Amino acid sequence: MVRRDRLRRMREWWVQVGLLAVPLLAAYLHIPPPQLSPALHSWKSSDSVGVVGSPEIVVLLHGFPTSSYDWYKIWEGLTLRFHRVIALDFLGFGFSDKPRPHHYSIFEQASIVEALLRHLGLQNRRINLLSHDYGDIVAQELLYRFKQNRSGRLTIKSLCLSNGGIFPETHRPLLLQKLLKDGGVLSPILTRLMNFFVFSRGLTPVFGPYTRPSESELWDMWAGIRNNDGNLVIDSLLQYINQRKKFRRRWVGALASVSIPIHFIYGPLDPVNPYPEFLELYRKTLPRSTVSILDDHISHYPQLEDPMGFLNAYMGFINSF
Repeated sequence: MVRRDRLRRMREWWVQVGLLAVPLLAAYLHIPPPQLSPALHSWKSSDSVGVVGSPEIVVLLHGFPTSSYDWYKIWEGLTLRFHRVIALDFLGFGFSDKPRPHHYSIFEQASIVEALLRHLGLQNRRINLLSHDYGDIVAQELLYRFKQNRSGRLTIKSLCLSNGGIFPETHRPLLLQKLLKDGGVLSPILTRLMNFFVFSRGLTPVFGPYTRPSESELWDMWAGIRNNDGNLVIDSLLQYINQRKKFRRRWVGALASVSIPIHFIYGPLDPVNPYPEFLELYRKTLPRSTVSILDDHISHYPQLEDPMGFLNAYMGFINSF
């Protein structure tokens, strides 16, 4: 009899816990996105016009899972060198639309870049591409189209890559990326449960020990992701990892076969594209490309961790031809 009463009380306790947990979980899953900081508001409305008299144009292609705001620390320096500095948020990122369900692909992102430049009347201009991480793969597809000499495609003057997994065999995705990229039954649960704590704990380790973002900078990154419920499409965006493996020959082949100037700016402490494996394969595959290796403590986000070193490396490349 005592045992039955104990079991009954335990069942009642769990029922009460469940009744309490359901509204709490429901509230948690519908937490509104954070307010945009003044810096993000300013970035959203910033202009792309740079130095008067220069004919040069540079297009900035950002990485995963963040946005074009990744370039804010070198933006002013670029506007002092280029006539137009253009930074877009890819579909599914930052302030762009984030449709779901949707088949996100590198091919679509490359077409969006082309459409944007046509819209700006720049389709016949020679374009410098500066890319990072996910943006490196988009740049590779743009380079492939340029190599094919298809009408209506971009005319690329130069390409500068940075800390992107352009080789599937040397890329080391984070644990959460591995779980999400295959689109299993856990994906919609994990993306809906993702919060600032999970995000910051996952992103911080890809920065160097002395160059990690402040909490306010992490909140800006998270605000960009949460805008338009972007956390719910992260698993769809991560299909680029599978696409990169499937189309390796197309995209690596494009890098290896074009004659335009190509440069790579590398933060060597990057756990995603580890040293020396990545750099050895890069130099073997692209012997004509030049490389800038930043300080030993710079990691996966070199433009944020060492903006002056990154900018100097890029200007050295641009001024070399």
